[in-house]
Amino acid sequence: MIEIERKFLVTSNNFKNEAQKSTRIMQGFLNTDPERTVRIRIKGDYGFITVKGIGNESGTSRFEWEKEINVNDAEQLLKICEPGIIEKTRYEIQSGRHTVEVDEFFGQNQGLIVAEIELNHENESFLKPDWLGKEVTGDPKYYNAQLSKNPFVLW
Repeated sequence: MIEIERKFLVTSNNFKNEAQKSTRIMQGFLNTDPERTVRIRIKGDYGFITVKGIGNESGTSRFEWEKEINVNDAEQLLKICEPGIIEKTRYEIQSGRHTVEVDEFFGQNQGLIVAEIELNHENESFLKPDWLGKEVTGDPKYYNAQLSKNPFVLW
């Protein structure tokens, strides 16, 4: 239940040529308190509810609990989420023994592209694709909950 990941900005669209899969995602937040966010997500044809806890000092690790829910329930819950629905396409790219998930945002976050790499421990090494740029792990403005309140177009 502890999620360990690092986040990076993406410097080019070259990742699209390497992607094995892409999925459209729509998500909103029932609660954006930094100590416990509650997210509703529709990913393709599936619905999910996710609770995330506050991150550690580096922002690399935090509690995460997720359950699949009926997509119709997820659609109804999105209607009562806080303002600022996130729309994005997630691309999955194999990089060595890890999968890099690249999120290309739309709507109010158009132009933002962020990559995440989930790890088994904080100091785990990984193969860094050449299109990964500046690391933004632990920078709250890149958290989806914050992007729903302070979208990229306002920066």
